[in-house]
Amino acid sequence: KTLVVLVTALGAKPTVLVAEKLGDAGIQLLRTFANVDCSYNLSPEELCTKISLCDALIVRSGTKVTREVFESAMGRLKVVGRAGVGIDNVDISAATEHGCLVVNAPTANTIAAAEHGIALLTAVSRNVAQADASVKAGKWERNKYVGVSLVGKTLAVMGFGKVGSEVARRAKGLGMQVIAHDPYAPADRARAIGVELVSFEEALTTADFISLHMPLTPATSKMFNDEAFSRVKKGVRIINVARGGVIDEEALLRALDSGIVAQAALDVFTEEPPPQENKLVRHENVTVTPHLGASTTEAQEGVALEIAEAVVGALKGELAATAVNAPMVPAEVPFRN
Repeated sequence: KTLVVLVTALGAKPTVLVAEKLGDAGIQLLRTFANVDCSYNLSPEELCTKISLCDALIVRSGTKVTREVFESAMGRLKVVGRAGVGIDNVDISAATEHGCLVVNAPTANTIAAAEHGIALLTAVSRNVAQADASVKAGKWERNKYVGVSLVGKTLAVMGFGKVGSEVARRAKGLGMQVIAHDPYAPADRARAIGVELVSFEEALTTADFISLHMPLTPATSKMFNDEAFSRVKKGVRIINVARGGVIDEEALLRALDSGIVAQAALDVFTEEPPPQENKLVRHENVTVTPHLGASTTEAQEGVALEIAEAVVGALKGELAATAVNAPMVPAEVPFRN
């Protein structure tokens, strides 16, 4: 069987709806092939209204592409492009049922996300955010913000994919002992950079720092809950640049208040942006950033080009290397300029 993305109008340009900010290079590439509608901050209702006029949709992490979106498309939507890695904001099952291909951009932001993970790792070890706020408040509290060294400490990388492995490489360069847990990672790839793959239990009980890099799936949802925190080494520090939903936020708050977890650095939350009353955001021992993992100039342009190329290729009927589903649809004439 052959995977082919359908079109309905021979010779007509397809329409691509870009629902969140995309780098200029990606927009320009799309415009060489398609009519591009850049409409940001659409409500769910507005998105459902527009989608029946579109052949492709490009989103980042802030737009939910639900079953209702696919139903509202009435068969016209052929490609959803996720400008980034995680696809938990796209209903993959509904996409497949409606013959819609879903592609992502899994490589361009890898280094940016890894660098942000390391930035948060070093920030929590030396209380950078808290000390900065203290000095700006007119204080000089050197004794209060004594940190801990990274050299010789054990870092558990949870999820040894593209980002996790890059974090591991950098942590090794800082003199840390690095272990990793990932049931799907090949042991030889880990050994090649001096990392030992271990069980979830061993990762929890031996790590001084835990860095999260797994996707959000039913299996990983709230993986770090009260039970998990009850088994960690007392005083562990946790960094999350993956997805907010992999941590039970109420359980993390309890672990911080009890001292089981010394500090946390969070770039992602279950609800984004988090509510103003979110106790984790306001916690003295939590460092937070507003989902900046992929937010470098270089990564943003790279992601824009990667997803634009994938969407254009899919609309032409090409088999996308970054496809995350495989809808089987009858072969018809693809868009070709």
